[in-house]
Formats: sequence, structure tokens, C-alpha cells
Amino acid sequence: MLSIKKYAAIDIGSNAVRLLIANIIEEKGKETRFKKSSLVRVPIRLGGDVFLKQKISKENTQRMLDTMLAFKLLMKSHKVEKYKACATSAMREAKNGKKVTDLILEKTDIKIDTINGEEEAAIIAATDLHAFIDKNKNYLYVDVGGGSTEFTVIHKGETVTSKSFKIGTVRLLNDIVKKETWQELEKWIKENTSNYDKIDLIGSGGNINKIFKISGKSMGKPLTYFYLTSYYNTLQSYSYEERISELDLNQDRADVIIPATRIYLSAMKWSGAKDIYVPKIGLADGIIKSMYYDTVSSNSQ
Repeated sequence: MLSIKKYAAIDIGSNAVRLLIANIIEEKGKETRFKKSSLVRVPIRLGGDVFLKQKISKENTQRMLDTMLAFKLLMKSHKVEKYKACATSAMREAKNGKKVTDLILEKTDIKIDTINGEEEAAIIAATDLHAFIDKNKNYLYVDVGGGSTEFTVIHKGETVTSKSFKIGTVRLLNDIVKKETWQELEKWIKENTSNYDKIDLIGSGGNINKIFKISGKSMGKPLTYFYLTSYYNTLQSYSYEERISELDLNQDRADVIIPATRIYLSAMKWSGAKDIYVPKIGLADGIIKSMYYDTVSSNSQ
């Protein structure tokens, strides 16, 4: 007997807002399958407001309202049963964050949960990471966002420790990451990975997914530190306009891809990792899994 449910996850990040609709396929005697049905991404870049002015602008509040209304209609069209909307770094730090989420609830009936860095790391860890992990290896999992980056050390398939740092692509673009924060991150990575002879990186986030796609590597094969360094140097040798016209990057990707690559390279350098694996997972995938396994609250559509 086959049963298919539809769940949706809304990820309100500092760079973009995403709606992921997934089919959850249950079949007797088989493991439950999670299949992406639709993914919509809107580059609102809330962090551009918040990290500089501490509040979400009127323009972006309206864009958020329009986007959430569109997401509500898409969920209705897809016959989504359950959804969860999570906001991260930018909404967390906005002085008017609660006012904006209250307004969205009033106008669209979409309830937004603003989560902290540790909750974010835990939800991401609920993804299908085990499917990509070799239990005989050690990993540093790095999820780069616009406002923060979550780091998780994995040993023998189990999470050893994880931490969220206020180092993100939109913050770096606006030059508001303190030197001390980088130093704290370096110290944390070195302290938590030095016990292992060999460690690999697992990277998630839109920018590393894009780099992986450009590399032409087949799924499951890693990118090397050498390749990532070389691509980083290439990116820096082009102007923002050239990255759009000649490297074929979207305008909202062409600027953040450089600071994102810097974060991954720094993590590789400090952990001694030579390879980075890029499974296509992130917060939205984690929200779907967490709803299904009842480890987070959800809302009926």
C-alpha cells in the first residue's frame, strides 16, 4: 500500500527566502522516501537591512508579505497538509522582527518561528546526512548562510559538537564581521578537529551547490581544496558585472559567492580537510524531516 503526503518548509534566511514542497512516500516494508516536488527561491536579502540598520525596511516588509501570500497560494495549489516556516539570523536580530512576523500572521495566516543558531544546526542535522556519511570517516559539516554559519563535527556517524557563528555572506559583504569572530571560529575548529588524523568537509548552502554544479563533478564525488582555491581566485579576478555576464551567475549570487567560498576554504584550512563533499541538503530539507518525525512543531495548511 502506497501513501503520499505533501509537506512544505519555508526557510526565511538573511539572503533569500525559500519554499520547499516535498512528497513523503510511505510504502509498506520500505523506508520512507522524501522527494522534492517544488522549490521556489526569492532573493529578498533581509540581512542587507538588518545587519546595517538593525531593522527590516518598509520595502522588504512588503516584499515579505507578498512572498508569503504567494507561498500560501502555492501550498494550497499543491494540497500541502503540513508546513513549518523558520526564520534565522536576520529576523532574529531585527528590532522589528516580531512586528513583521505578527503582520505576516495577520495578513497571510502563516506562522513564522524565529529559531536560534543551535536550533538551526539541529534541524539541519536531521536531514539525510547519514546517507552521505561513511561511518569510518570524520567530518566537519559547514552550512553557510547569509547571517550565520553552522558548524558540526561528526565522528562515526554521530554528532560530537556543533556551534553557530555570526559569520555569513551578507555580513561579510557589508564588512561587519569582527576579526575576533574569525579568531574564535579558527580556535573552535582547531580544538574540535585536532583529535582526528583525517577529516573531510561536508558543505551545504546555495553557493557551494552552485560551485559543485559548475565543477561538473558527479554526485558523491568531492571538490578538492585545490579546486576551490583555484575557483575562488577566478571569482576574484572578475568584476561583479563580469561574474554575471561571463560566469553566468545570478545577480544575487554573483556577490555572495566570494565570501561563501572564503568561509569554506577557511574551514578546510583550519581543519586540515583536503576534500569537501556537497550533498544537496539544507535547512528546508531538515524542516521537512523534523516535521515528519515530530521533532518540531508544525502547522496545518
